[in-house]
Amino acid sequence: MVYVEASLFNNLWVLLSGAFIFIMTISVGFLEIGELGTDYKRSLQKTMFIVCLAFFLMAFIGFNIAFAPCINGVIGNPFYTDPFLGGFSEASRDLLHGVWWSMGPDYFNTDVTLSTYYFFETAFASVTLALVGVIALRKMKMSAFLLFSVAYFIIIWSIPAAWIWNPTGWLYSLGMRDFAGGLVVHGAAGAAGLALVFQLWREEKANGLKKSPRVPLNVQSRWITIAILLLWLGWFGFNPGSTLIFGYEANVVVLTTFIAASASMVSTLFVNYLIKKESPVIFDAVNGILMGLIVITPLAGYVSPASAMVLGLVSGPLLIFTTRLFSQIHWFSDPVGLFPGHTIGGIFGVIMIAFFTQHAFAADSGAGNLPDGLFFGGGYQALQQLGIELLGIMAVMITVFVMSFITIWAIAKGSGGICTDYQKEGLVEP
Repeated sequence: MVYVEASLFNNLWVLLSGAFIFIMTISVGFLEIGELGTDYKRSLQKTMFIVCLAFFLMAFIGFNIAFAPCINGVIGNPFYTDPFLGGFSEASRDLLHGVWWSMGPDYFNTDVTLSTYYFFETAFASVTLALVGVIALRKMKMSAFLLFSVAYFIIIWSIPAAWIWNPTGWLYSLGMRDFAGGLVVHGAAGAAGLALVFQLWREEKANGLKKSPRVPLNVQSRWITIAILLLWLGWFGFNPGSTLIFGYEANVVVLTTFIAASASMVSTLFVNYLIKKESPVIFDAVNGILMGLIVITPLAGYVSPASAMVLGLVSGPLLIFTTRLFSQIHWFSDPVGLFPGHTIGGIFGVIMIAFFTQHAFAADSGAGNLPDGLFFGGGYQALQQLGIELLGIMAVMITVFVMSFITIWAIAKGSGGICTDYQKEGLVEP
């Protein structure tokens, strides 16, 4: 009876967490509206498309490629289950109710079923593409973005997930850890977004533009407030849900997540005031909260609440510095901070695993291989962990960028370009 109850609670916890993450995709659409003040129909339409394509394509084959037993550590076996999680066979009922292979005692030992795990991870895939999609607003044809989405869910997102979150992936086997997606979600979203931006710039340059037109900010306080509240709520599933088990450690992850976000907002507003000598504004507060959430994501289960506070306080200045740095680059437009926020924040958080991890917290979260970080006496083992994390960052960022660029280049070739009509969009003068 204890086994049944534990299994039931774990599945209920992961399903509930997946539902919170599910909300985040639509919330990214709200964030676009809140920061850019654009036609809300386009943002919400795009996020609806992303959600539906995610659940369709991940069930078809993407989930297997990411989370089935890996072939040579590189790619999950695409034929491990029939398409659509068992197909039409009556045996699919037992498959869906049964514990997924990696959730059994040989690996994560959480007793999470296939149906639960599919829902949880598909919600992750969905919100990752939503982050990439902020680049597409007003600049990229919707048809081109939808075509890109097909390749994204089948292979571009699934390959890094197989390497890092699949216990038979080559990076996982080396010892790399990324608790809830600093690299698999945020860093990789930045790499894919960079590929889209690069193709947009190639077309802009071919059309005679010497500078990539900026999508102007037009902050809508109501929309942006709704967006950050829903995103923050979604992070309740994003980080604590990644324990994949209903236990005390999930409570600790709730604390590290919320403390880091709050500390980051405080440091963002404080540093902005020192620089600008202006009263705090909601735009800076929202971005500060987001940066703290992003930075803590890859190590939320490996650190203490006090470490989370320190990481949050560092996140604010990091956001301000990188935002100013990226704003000086003339060949791309980044309307809602994909690169300084998600990309740099996610990568920074992954690197900090080797500095702030405390083994006792990590072991409770299922990462018993992680040594104490450099700040907690980890020494040579922590330096080894740093090397593994850096290797993973380079491998994922390069792979995702190359796969994304090849995909969008092919789409552009076949469709006569991916850029919208910038004059109709009001981005250039007639």
